[in-house]
Amino acid sequence: MVRLPLTPAEVERGERLGTLLRRARGDRSMLQTALDAGVSPETLRKIESGRVATPAFPTIAAIADVLGLSLDTLWTEVNQPEPKRLVS
Repeated sequence: MVRLPLTPAEVERGERLGTLLRRARGDRSMLQTALDAGVSPETLRKIESGRVATPAFPTIAAIADVLGLSLDTLWTEVNQPEPKRLVS
């Protein structure tokens, strides 16, 4: 199966998702968070770093549940684009 390249918007959304999950995890261990969510620590690391820009929904749902994040809130925050900076 050939995967199409990600669009810049998908890459940005993946980076926002990773940042949000990393912030929500805070001081918690990445290993324990991943194990509690039923995913590999490497998967969580890739998602948090933005290297997996389009993770599977069940994976995100499991991680969000462990972190106490609402999927509605997560969806809203991840899909809000960064404000454009004015170049002077």
